[in-house]
Amino acid sequence: MKAGEFLFTSESVSEGHPDKVCDRISDAVVDAFLAALPEARVACETLTTTNRIVIAGETRGPREVLDQVEAIARRCVADIGYEQAGFHHAHAQVDVLLHGQSADIAQGVDKDGAGDQGIMFGYACDETPELMPAPILYAHAILRHMAEARHAGSEPLLGPDSKSQVTLIYQDGKPVGCDSVVVSTQHAAHAHQDDVRAVARKYVQMVLPDGWMPPEDRFYVNPTGKFVIGGPDGDAGLTGRKIIVDTYGGAAPHGGGAFSGKDPTKVDRSAAYAARYLAKNVVAAGLASRCTIQLAYAIGVAQPLAVYVDTQGTGKVPEARLGQLLQEMVDLSPRGIKGHLNLERPIYERTAAYGHFGRAPEVDGGFSWERTDLVEALQKAV
Repeated sequence: MKAGEFLFTSESVSEGHPDKVCDRISDAVVDAFLAALPEARVACETLTTTNRIVIAGETRGPREVLDQVEAIARRCVADIGYEQAGFHHAHAQVDVLLHGQSADIAQGVDKDGAGDQGIMFGYACDETPELMPAPILYAHAILRHMAEARHAGSEPLLGPDSKSQVTLIYQDGKPVGCDSVVVSTQHAAHAHQDDVRAVARKYVQMVLPDGWMPPEDRFYVNPTGKFVIGGPDGDAGLTGRKIIVDTYGGAAPHGGGAFSGKDPTKVDRSAAYAARYLAKNVVAAGLASRCTIQLAYAIGVAQPLAVYVDTQGTGKVPEARLGQLLQEMVDLSPRGIKGHLNLERPIYERTAAYGHFGRAPEVDGGFSWERTDLVEALQKAV
């Protein structure tokens, strides 16, 4: 390695990965409750294994939604594309074990406090137009394009379960090339390894910048040579087990709490979105090249106990001043975050695969935390 040069790696997993199947089902349950009642409370956990789906947790909302949960789970599995003997949307056993929200938790949230203690992080950097670290952005994009082609019917060799890993070369803190790529994808039993490799290569080349494709001996496709049995039939899945995939690919800290299956009163989710929103606006305003924001909460307490801003030596404004300005611009209580980002809507199932961050804000308010509408106010304030 040259002076000032290093390698950094991030991974992604597809919508058909066992853990992501669980995330999607849990988030679809959240959306169903919020569509029926915006103030509904949901903490939904899903487990999948061979032809078995178990859904458990706490809810508070219209009881008729509970009657829809089994159908929601089957619809999610069908949309992903599982019609395997060992995991089939029509044949899997579905157990729904949701129950009412704990009164001890409810009393704190009902007073507009946080639903639990915890620390949440948000991050942004200027490596990509999306203000995301490049390795995780490319890893997501490879799998997303492969999934789109599979759903369109143009890549019949591909199965739903897949993973990617991208290692980039950095010089002086900026990505300048790709050292290696790993793609492991479920495939049809009759597919030859060379054919699967050729399919994967198309989508890696589509995503990486021109000239960044790694040499053949650094391009790994299904390194074990075979990946026919996949999804929950090959490995059990659980909600919330891919928190680094969901965020920044390891390029920034993570507070530890998962997002999927949780309504926006849970600061694990809403405050992490708020922290990303604030960090992204700082970088978009040109006030730093990199920005990490930490928020800390206590159960039943509305305002964060602490707000920490770290621009990693790239800031143009003192970090304490930035922290003060951001708290003046956005109410960081759970109620304030929900209102500012309009989070009490059914916008979460779409977040369950390919990352919660670096996505374009959508017309119906999906990915509202990716807006950069604080830029002008921040620039004026400093």
